[in-house]
Amino acid sequence: MKKIFTAVLLLVTMVFAGCGGGNEPAKKDDGASKEEVKKIVIGLDDEYAPMGFKDEKNEIIGFDVDLAKEAAKRLGSEVEFKAIDWNSKEAELKSGRIDIIWNGLDITPERQENMLFSKPYMDNRQIVFVKKDNAQGIMTESDLAGKAVGTQAGSTAEAYITGNEALKNGFKEFKTYGDYVSAFMDLENGRIDALVCDEIVGRYAMSKQNGKFDALDVTVGPVSEFGIAFRKDDTELRDKVQKVFDDMVKDGAAGKISEQWFGADLVKKK
Repeated sequence: MKKIFTAVLLLVTMVFAGCGGGNEPAKKDDGASKEEVKKIVIGLDDEYAPMGFKDEKNEIIGFDVDLAKEAAKRLGSEVEFKAIDWNSKEAELKSGRIDIIWNGLDITPERQENMLFSKPYMDNRQIVFVKKDNAQGIMTESDLAGKAVGTQAGSTAEAYITGNEALKNGFKEFKTYGDYVSAFMDLENGRIDALVCDEIVGRYAMSKQNGKFDALDVTVGPVSEFGIAFRKDDTELRDKVQKVFDDMVKDGAAGKISEQWFGADLVKKK
């Protein structure tokens, strides 16, 4: 009798369970309904301060690194920074070893043939640095005439100045330096009147000098633009990153990161 009762009870339980299951709405699979964002591997030259470089702890830090971390956070994605051979950056991207190049990369027609770019997010220009409160009436590059001018050897600024004889011949003196540390030292000591320097590098160096210098809004030579590069056919990832980066610009997050690194908001607003 006990066995019969147990069998009947089991049958009734199964029937009610079946009815309940039929009327109960299907459970939503939150994981499946969410769009997965894969881990993003970002390639960079890890000796390009302040965009991406290794600190004293051998950790990769920098302006572009902080922008990329914030973008990945908003995408809900892990991010890995991978040092690459800069001369092989297109091959690294095309092979899939990296997903993005985010490292002060100029947008050029040649690169656009092999890579897909974001909208420009920063101008890359050469500007004039002087001692604090010593602008000397410099408002355009032609106002450098009669001044002792310096820049880094092998830089974009040197290439432009040496290729522009009228500009160079107008200087009182033209000096080149092995690095910008030495150049800023000579500027501080009055050995040169003005320093022509990559704006992002110069502003970063200036931010470490406790108000000894001024950055003049004087562009020397042509201006290029930085962009984030993706594989040529990876419009999906490009569009996702562009969307969150646009949000970062609108809500001020990108500008704050720029202020921390350069003491100024250098991020393009459009």
